[in-house]
Amino acid sequence: MKLQMHSIHFDADQKLVDFIQKKANKLDTFYDRIIDGEVFMRLEKDNERENKLLEIKLNIPGSQLFAKEKSKSFEAAADEAVEALRRQLKKHKEKMTAH
Repeated sequence: MKLQMHSIHFDADQKLVDFIQKKANKLDTFYDRIIDGEVFMRLEKDNERENKLLEIKLNIPGSQLFAKEKSKSFEAAADEAVEALRRQLKKHKEKMTAH
């Protein structure tokens, strides 16, 4: 799956980009019609420890799925966001087969 990575106000290192790509690729096993997606990584300027914000937008035929997670690390946020998208894809797929 083609993902566009956007790191806002910082440079994401290649390991992080690869990690997120690898996680997101697993979504293809749940739904094989994902067109592409975008990932936004942002550092929040507050004093909280959980200041890493990660958003994933997936384009699927006729719809768009979105997950936004905040965590102590981008890896943890990616895990949570991919899990949220997995649930959304499952729900979407069930709707499609119900019709």
